[in-house]
Amino acid sequence: MKKTFVLYLSAFLTSGLCAGSGKLAKDLESLDPAANVDVIVQFTKVPTEVQHQKVISRGGVQRKGLDLIKAALYSMPAGKLKELSDDPDVAYISPDRTLNATSSTATMGLDYLREAMNDLTAQQNGWTGKGVGIAVIDSGITNLGDLSNVVHAESFITPTVSTSLTAASSTNASASWSTGNTDYYGHGTHVAGILNGSGRRSQNGSYTFGGMAPNASLIDLQVLNGLGAGTDSTVIAAIQRAIALQNTYNIEIINLSLGRPVFESYKVDPLCQAVEQAWNAGIVVVVAAGNDGRDNSVGTNGYGTITAPGNDPYVITVGAMRTMDTMTRSDDLIASYSSKGPTMFDHIAKPDIVAPGNQIISTAAYSTATLEATYPANYAPNSIFLQSWNSGTSQYYFQLSGTSMATPVVSGAAALLLQQNQNLTPDQVKARLMKTASKTFPTLSTATDPVTGIVYTSYYDLFTIGAGYLDSWAALNSTDTIPASETAMSPAATYNSNSGQVSLVFANNVVWGTNVVWGTNVVWGTSVVTGSNVVWGTNVVWGSNVVWGSSTVQGFNVVWGSNVVWGTSATPAGESTTLTLFGDK
Repeated sequence: MKKTFVLYLSAFLTSGLCAGSGKLAKDLESLDPAANVDVIVQFTKVPTEVQHQKVISRGGVQRKGLDLIKAALYSMPAGKLKELSDDPDVAYISPDRTLNATSSTATMGLDYLREAMNDLTAQQNGWTGKGVGIAVIDSGITNLGDLSNVVHAESFITPTVSTSLTAASSTNASASWSTGNTDYYGHGTHVAGILNGSGRRSQNGSYTFGGMAPNASLIDLQVLNGLGAGTDSTVIAAIQRAIALQNTYNIEIINLSLGRPVFESYKVDPLCQAVEQAWNAGIVVVVAAGNDGRDNSVGTNGYGTITAPGNDPYVITVGAMRTMDTMTRSDDLIASYSSKGPTMFDHIAKPDIVAPGNQIISTAAYSTATLEATYPANYAPNSIFLQSWNSGTSQYYFQLSGTSMATPVVSGAAALLLQQNQNLTPDQVKARLMKTASKTFPTLSTATDPVTGIVYTSYYDLFTIGAGYLDSWAALNSTDTIPASETAMSPAATYNSNSGQVSLVFANNVVWGTNVVWGTNVVWGTSVVTGSNVVWGTNVVWGSNVVWGSSTVQGFNVVWGSNVVWGTSATPAGESTTLTLFGDK
């Protein structure tokens, strides 16, 4: 996988593809002119028949309307794309790219997770996410007993199924579930269990595998197939649907445990434009950071590997921590595979926050789902939670690692906040979670790959752990808020070649840095940000001593150089199609 990436990146860095139409994505410029390609065409306004005809007249066929982002999906000859991009009604054209779930098959119980997040304390005080709707845009949710609060299931892959489940039927076994989604991959069900699994099948054991917000309602929007793969247009359509269903199911959160490489600025990326529309509609969007933190194929030591749409400054982007199989959070460490910022092209400081994501035990889909069938050893050992059971595995609980697993932890925490105060805006939720996050970390930690024996070193800087480690109880006990007129957009980082320093840049209406309560030192911690300079401990991250070494000019240029034309990875986020085992032990 990595060899493919190096060859892919190298080809584009040397091919002169920086030239060409500013409205045509780079990865469309070298296609066979006679080949048909599926493209997302964004227009300057919501397309009507007039705009559709401009594509049809050039041999295009409309596949799907994406009015949410003033766009539509078409199939058309590649040779006509440049001509179409010159039309004044066209804003941007990009391929209907493939994206994947950001998980790996690598274990830890949800009891450890909830204790580390102070979530058990929150639940004991009545905060369970009741009344909050969470749209899970993933591979579907299969109900095998622990997931009783799925109120709507709809598929955007073939075959298409849509159903609304009544409270009575959804709490029953699964007689009515045959009309809902089947999770052919096994990823969405696992994510759902972290969000609001009841833990019913483990309640008599040593540990109870319950979710972060067990009384929240789930809206299951299936976009990933049996291989964990989907497309931009499918995810955008699901986001569009979530917004349409917002009032019906009180959808206040969208969980996106998926991603793909970054190919252009978030300002034109159709996937980023869709999540921004959801954010503007009043929905908190929580996105996985990606699993490429170990990628050193271009000399960056995993920096600059945040995936889309986690590169968008509006959303909450989540990195993964390891609980070290203990109830205390004091010994927890970053997962070395967790993707690091800044983002490609825009240099946005990401991730925003980190949460447990390594070796998570959650709800299994069913035995023939791809993940379960391929990795049966990842079923949870009975000995972990069933007293006096020393052998065998449970068919109800499965183990996965990745930022995919950390993302629903933050979504669940957001649900508790919104149950407590339903009037909080997405920006207020993001700001409070980031400010109250724990900022106590070591300077560095190491992890050894259990398969290769390679030792990876992680540094606890802004681009690795963001504003810190999620603390649900601290967030619930905070009353600090930001004015509705201000946003919590993640800042951009800019490199000053004269001073050799990197500084954070804030828009005028962004809350960070404007006052004592929300200043950069408060949100990111004095050990991470000093004044306006991004630092790692007491050393500047970029400057005379770049994190990945001053001699690795190629790596520096990939993130900061003027010759950047591509994202950081040509492989799906988390390499989930090959299910590479890279969970830290």
